Amino acid sequence: MKMFRLLALLPFLAMLVGIPFVNRVTPYVLGLPFILFWIVMCVVVTSVIMGIIYKLDPINKGGEAE
Repeated sequence: MKMFRLLALLPFLAMLVGIPFVNRVTPYVLGLPFILFWIVMCVVVTSVIMGIIYKLDPINKGGEAE
């Protein structure tokens, strides 16, 4: 397995391991309780990481198959 595919584990670990540590209402970040901000940021970071994996994957380097 390519090492860059291990990046896909980061969002999973952020949700699985991070939630018990950030499970609090205060402080508010951008008007959101901290746990909700954490979840929203996990979704955003997941999208960025999946884009990076897509760009680094050599299978996606070729042209489109017809």
